[in-house]
Amino acid sequence: MSNIVLSASVRQNLLSLQSTADLLATTQQRLATGKKVNTALDNPTNFFTAQGLDNRASDISNLLDGINNGVQVLQAANTGITSLQKLIDSAKSIANQALQTTVGYSTKSNVSTTIPGATPADLRGTTSFTSAIASSNVLYNGTVGGTTAATLTTTLGGTPGTLAGAAATGTTYVNAATTGSVINAATTSATVLSTANGGALTAGNAFAVNGKTITFTASGAAAVDANGNYTIGIDQTVGNLLSTVDAITGNTTNASSVNGSGALVLNTGLNANIALTDTSAGTLAKLGLTTSNTATRTTAPIAAGSISGTTTLFGATGSLATSSPYADGDTFTVNGKSITFKTSALPASLPAGSSQVGSNVVTDGSGNSTIYLGASTTSTAVTVNDVLGAIDLASGVAYNNGGTVTANAGQTLSSIAAGVTTLKSSTGSDLSLSGKADLLKSFGLTTSSGGGTVSITAPRVTGPTSLASLVQSGSTLNVDGKVITFKDAPTPTAASVGSTLGVSGNVVTDGNGNSTVYLQQGSVADVLKAIDFATGVQTFTLNGNGSGTLATAAGQTNSTIAPSGALKISTGINADLAITSTGNALPVLGLAGNTGTASAFTASRNSGVGGISGKTLTFTAFNGGTPVNVTFGDGTNGTVKTLNQLNVALQANHLTATIDANGVLTVTTVNEFASSTLGSLTAGGAIGGTITGTLTFSTAQPPVEDPVAQTARANLVNQFNNILQQIDTTSQDASFNGVNLLNGDTLKLVFNETGSSTLGINGVVFNAAGLGLSSLVSGTDFIDNGATNRVLTSLNAASSTLRSQASALGSNLSIVQVRQDFSKNLINVLQTGSSNLTLADTNEEAANSQALSTRQSIAVSALSLANQSQQSVLQLLR
Repeated sequence: MSNIVLSASVRQNLLSLQSTADLLATTQQRLATGKKVNTALDNPTNFFTAQGLDNRASDISNLLDGINNGVQVLQAANTGITSLQKLIDSAKSIANQALQTTVGYSTKSNVSTTIPGATPADLRGTTSFTSAIASSNVLYNGTVGGTTAATLTTTLGGTPGTLAGAAATGTTYVNAATTGSVINAATTSATVLSTANGGALTAGNAFAVNGKTITFTASGAAAVDANGNYTIGIDQTVGNLLSTVDAITGNTTNASSVNGSGALVLNTGLNANIALTDTSAGTLAKLGLTTSNTATRTTAPIAAGSISGTTTLFGATGSLATSSPYADGDTFTVNGKSITFKTSALPASLPAGSSQVGSNVVTDGSGNSTIYLGASTTSTAVTVNDVLGAIDLASGVAYNNGGTVTANAGQTLSSIAAGVTTLKSSTGSDLSLSGKADLLKSFGLTTSSGGGTVSITAPRVTGPTSLASLVQSGSTLNVDGKVITFKDAPTPTAASVGSTLGVSGNVVTDGNGNSTVYLQQGSVADVLKAIDFATGVQTFTLNGNGSGTLATAAGQTNSTIAPSGALKISTGINADLAITSTGNALPVLGLAGNTGTASAFTASRNSGVGGISGKTLTFTAFNGGTPVNVTFGDGTNGTVKTLNQLNVALQANHLTATIDANGVLTVTTVNEFASSTLGSLTAGGAIGGTITGTLTFSTAQPPVEDPVAQTARANLVNQFNNILQQIDTTSQDASFNGVNLLNGDTLKLVFNETGSSTLGINGVVFNAAGLGLSSLVSGTDFIDNGATNRVLTSLNAASSTLRSQASALGSNLSIVQVRQDFSKNLINVLQTGSSNLTLADTNEEAANSQALSTRQSIAVSALSLANQSQQSVLQLLR
C-alpha cells in the first residue's frame, strides 16, 4: 500500500474519514458499555478511583450478608427468651396452685398450755375477781324536785351528830435548863471559842444537838446546810455558839447563856427537849458539857376553859403551844382521812394537786391534810381552829372555799368555846376519830393521857324522816337475780318469821340472798346489808329459829356510805353487779338519778391478777424469723394482754396463737412453715421465759402429713419438673445457622472491610440450671408454703434474669439493625460515586454518534470527489 501514490486531497480525505471512524467507534463503545471510562487509557484517575470505590462496596456487600445472619441469630434468641418466659410463667402458676392447695399437714407443729380463766381479751387469766366499788348519786331525800345541792346533802334518816368534850384540862410545857461545868469563860459570852479554858477547840471538833451536828472550822460565822447541820469557826464567840444551839432546839423564849461562874447554860425552849452527843470525842468536855447533859421540858397544868378556837397551838406559854405531844410526821385519822403534823414551816411550793387552807394547813382535796407547826414569813402560829378545820375537811362537814374552811349545806362546823370542844359528824357518815391521847385530852375529848392511840366517835342522829316516807312500800330491787323488797311495816321479831327466814337488824332474809327491808325502822345501812346479802358480800347463816350468824365473806368488801351521802356498793367477787327495780327504790337510793322511775345500775368486778401477769414468754428465731420476748401485763408500756397483741409479737417469727373457751393457749407454726417442728435444731423456735415456771407447755410434736394433700402437691412437683425439661430443650433449639446465644455461643459481627468495626455478643446458658432452677423433689418441695415460696422466689429471679437478657438482646439487635441499614446506604454511596466517575452521558454520546455518522458520510463524499480528478485524468488518457 505504501507504493500506492495518493493525491494530497485523497489522502487528506482519507485521514479525515479514518479519524471520524475512530471517534465513531469510541462513541459506539461508550453507548454499548454505558461508561465513558472503560480502561485506564480512557481516564487513569477516574478509572482507578472508581475501581477502588467498587471494590469497597463489594467488600461491604459481602459483610452485609453476615450482618443479616446476625440479625436472625438475635431474633432467634429473642424468640427463645419469649418462649422461656412463658414456660417460667407456667411454672409460677403451678407454684401458686401449690400455695392454694390445702396445706400438706392435717396438724402443724404446736405447743399449748392452759391459762385458767384466760380469754382473747385478757390472756393473763383470772385466778379470782376482786370487788369493785360502784358509787351512786347522792341520796335523794324525798323533797319534791330535790335535785339541787341543798336538798341532796341530807342522808336518809340521818342528821349531823355531835361529840362534845369536857372543858380542856391538858398540860403545858415550860423551859428547862441544863448547866455545864465551869470553863472559865468569864461572865460574858465574848470569849473566843479557840481560847475557852475548858480546853481549846480546834477545827474538826464536832458535837450533835437533837441529832443535828455542829462542826467547828478554822474560821467563819455559823452556817447551816439543807439538812439542818451547822458549821462555825473557832474564831467566833461563845455567844455565837449558844445562838446556834438555840436555833437547832427552836428556843426563842429564853436564850441560852453563860452564868456568873463561867459555865454554859442551855435552855430547851418550849418546843423540844435537849439531847447532846459527841461526834468528835472530847468536844463536849472542852465546852464543860458531857454526853449526859440533857434537858427535858417541864409541864404545868392548863386551866379548864382557858382554850378557845384562836388559842395558839404549840407556840405561846399558857396555851396548847407547850403541850404538844406530836413529833414530826405524827398522824391521826378522821373517817379514814389522815391529818399529819409537820414541825417544819409551810413550804414555799405546795405538792401537786394540793391547796392551802388558812395560814398553816395544806389539803389534797380528798380530805387528807397536813398541818405545818413551824413559823414562816407566809404563815402565822397554828391555832386550835386550824386543827378543827382539818377535822371538818376530813369528815365531810366542810370544804375548802378558796382557802377558807366552809361548811357544806346543812352542816355545822366543829368549834371550841370555854375549853369545850364540839366536833360534828356530816350528814353522810358517822364521825370516827383516832389519835394520840395527849392531844385529844388537851381538847377535853378524852380523859386518857400518854402517847397511846384513842378512838372516839360521833354517830349521826336519826331524825323524823325515815325510809318509809321516801321509798314506796312494795318497791323492789333485783340485785344479781336476788330480790330485795321494801315493806312499810315494823321489823318482825326473830320468833315470828319461822324456821326458813332470819332477822338481821331490820332485814329479813332467806339466807340465799333474797330479803325484805322494813321501812319504819330501817336505815340506809340495812339497805346496804340487803344488797350485800344479794351479791354474796355478806352471809347470814340461818339457825332455824329466826336468828343467824352474820359474816363478811372471805375476800369481800362491805358496801358503805361515803361522807358525801353517796352509796359505795361492792360488786362482790362472785358476779358483776346488776340492779334493776320496781317502784322508786333506785332513784331514792341515788342509784338511778331522781326521776322516780325504774332503771338499771351496774358495775363490773375488777379482774384479779392472772397467773401469768408479769411473766415473760420467749421463742428463739423460728426459720429465720424475729425472736419473741413478751411480758404479760395490762397491755400498756409494751406488755401483752390480748390475743391480738400476742399475735403481733409472734407474726414476725412465723408463729400464730389461738385460745379456746377453756383457756387453752396454742402457739402454732404458720402455713408457710407447716413442715417444720417447733424447737427443733433445724427450724428453731424453742420456747422459754419465766412463764414456763408457772405453766406446763406440751411437747412440740412433728407435724402430721395429710396424704391427700401431699399427693396433690406431689403431682404439682411432677408438672413443675416437666416444665423444666421444656426449658432445657427450648434453650437448645433457639439457634440460627449454628449459633445459639441461649446455649453459651458467642456472636461476632464485622461491620467494615478492614475488620476494625465489630460487635461481640456473648451468649448465656439459659437452660433450667442456668436460670437457677432445679428439679423439685417430691416430699421435700411444695411440702408447705415456705418451701413453695422458696420455689416462687427462684422463679421470680429466673423471670427477672430473662427480662434482663431480653433487654440486652433487644439493645444489641437495635445496634445490629442500625449498622445493617448503614452498610446498605454506604454501598449505595460508594457505587454512586464510582458511577459518577465512569458512566457516560448516553444522550451526549448518541448525539456524538449521529454527528460522527453524518461526518463519515461527508468524508466518504469528499473522498469520492477527490477521486474524480484522477478519473478525469484517466479519461483524458483514454
